[in-house]
Formats: sequence, C-alpha cells, structure tokens
Amino acid sequence: MKDQIANVQAEALARIATVADLKALEDARVAILGKKGCLTQVQQGMRDVPKEEKPAVGALLNEARAAISAALEARREALQAELDAAAVAGSDFSMPGAALPQGGLHPISIVRDEAVRILRRMGFTLSDGPEIEDEWHCFDALNTPEDHPARNEKDTFYFDSGKLLRTQTSTVQARTMEKQAPPVRIICPGSAFRRDAIDATHLSAFNQIEGLYVDRCVSVGDLKGTLEYFLKALFGSETAVRFRPHFFPFTEPSFEIDVLLQAAGQAPRWIEIAGCGMVNPAVFENIDRSTGKQLYSGCTGFAFGIGLERLAMIRWGIRDIRLLIENDVRFLAQFQ
Repeated sequence: MKDQIANVQAEALARIATVADLKALEDARVAILGKKGCLTQVQQGMRDVPKEEKPAVGALLNEARAAISAALEARREALQAELDAAAVAGSDFSMPGAALPQGGLHPISIVRDEAVRILRRMGFTLSDGPEIEDEWHCFDALNTPEDHPARNEKDTFYFDSGKLLRTQTSTVQARTMEKQAPPVRIICPGSAFRRDAIDATHLSAFNQIEGLYVDRCVSVGDLKGTLEYFLKALFGSETAVRFRPHFFPFTEPSFEIDVLLQAAGQAPRWIEIAGCGMVNPAVFENIDRSTGKQLYSGCTGFAFGIGLERLAMIRWGIRDIRLLIENDVRFLAQFQ
C-alpha cells in the first residue's frame, strides 16, 4: 500500500510538471484526485490495511494529496502567468491611455434633483405613491366630477380592471392626507401619463413635481411667496414670474404660472410652467369622509404642480420637448 501511494504520487507530479495548458491541468486533476482518480482508488484500499498500519498509511495518503494539490496550484499559477504575459506582449505601456467616455445625468434628472433640494430647504418632505391608481385617488378625492374631460378614455389610460395610469402626482397628496394629520408639507416628484398627442410642447408620459402645504391659516400670500422664491432660486433672482387666474376642480382660487423664457438668439416669450391654487375645501371634506375622521376640518392649504420637462426647457432654452425623449447622444452630451 505504501509503495502504491509513492508510485501514484511520483507519476502524478511528473504528469503535472509536463501539462501545457489549463485544460490539460484540469484533466490531470480529475484523473488523479477525482472520484475515479488514481489516488482515490488507492485510498479506497484503506479498508484492507491492517489496523496497526492504518495511521502510518493514512498519513502517507494525506501527504501525497497535499503534495499533489500544491503541485497543481503551482502549475496553474505558472500557466496563468504565461497567458497574462502573452496577452500584453508587444504592448507599449509608455503610450497614453485611451480616455473612456463619461456618462452624465439626463437634463430632467438635473432639474428634478435641484428642485427637490430647493423645496427641501424650504421645509418640504418627499412623498411617493403608485403609478397605477384607482379613480378615487386620481379623481374623486380631488373633487374631479364624473363628467370632467380628464376622466374620459380619450384623455386617460385605463386598464380593463378599472385601474388607470395616474394623470398627475396629486394622487400622492390624497394618499398622504388619508394617512397623516395636518400639518402636511410634502413634494411628490414622479411620472404621470395622459393621452396627449406628442408634439413640440406635449408628451403622453411626462414628469412632474407637485407640492402640498396644509395647516391652519395658510394663505394665497404663502402660495405666491413660496412659488416665486422657488422659481427664482431655480432660474435666477431676475426671473420674471406671473400668476394668471385659472380653474382646477381641486383648488379654489386657482392660478397658472408663467415664466418669461429668454433663450439666446430668440425673442422673449412667456411659457406656462405650473398650475397651483388654494386647496378646495371639498377635497378636505372628501378625505375626512373617506377616513371617517375630522382631521382637516378648518384647515387651509395650497397645492402646485410643475412639469419637469418645462423646467428643463426654460433652464436651457429648449424649444422642442421631444428632444428630451429621443436619446440623441449629441443632444444629451451638452448637459454633462
């Protein structure tokens, strides 16, 4: 038995020393140490070894296995070193390295992150909700009547289940008020979806950042001051902002906000950027009725919604909103 172990070890070490590649080395390992390998076959003869000789024979087997394993590892390292040397043979390491292209944030991500930072400094906290919504949170809770055009299948993406893709991130405001007692001061950045024809100023899938502030004695002055400060912090202190009376079912009074776009080489023009207003008391009543609590009785508040694509268009003087979804590297490289 001892002679068999010595012979197997010698033959194995000789074979390992002559293998020329990693595949042959793996074949040698299996042939020697595998389940049917020659050393494994010898080891199975231990059951026939006399009891008094088993310790010595077992020690020889362990020494043989250790020596063969060490030889395999040493040969593997040597073969790998040869492959590595061949891979870089002829390379001139004194040449300058080739620069790898660097990626960057999309312009919508840039303005979203900056808008969030400004509003968080003003005390707003982030809130989130599902993009697939029900009609209650998307329309009914927000005082949108059943005959409103937004509830028509021509304007909104409905599923067979009756669920729909949210048309605005105001749904997050409704969900937050159901869970949280006032005061509420949140912003809800996210995607919204409408059946709009895609053109130079409209997309069917777009991004918004909406805000809600509810407490006791919140006024129109708070709304106007907050949004003017936000827009001037985003675009510069000289930014011209105007509020125009409008109608939204979930706010009363309501306003649309325009910012004067002054792109280089173009005539200044006003561009609509946001909708806002004081939260309609009917919204508070709907929330209290759905929760069975009187959390918002006597509260006032304001809400606003801003399109992130519009922010990007004003920030960089982009005239066609479709440029933001075409993934043209030549266009996007300007914002790195």
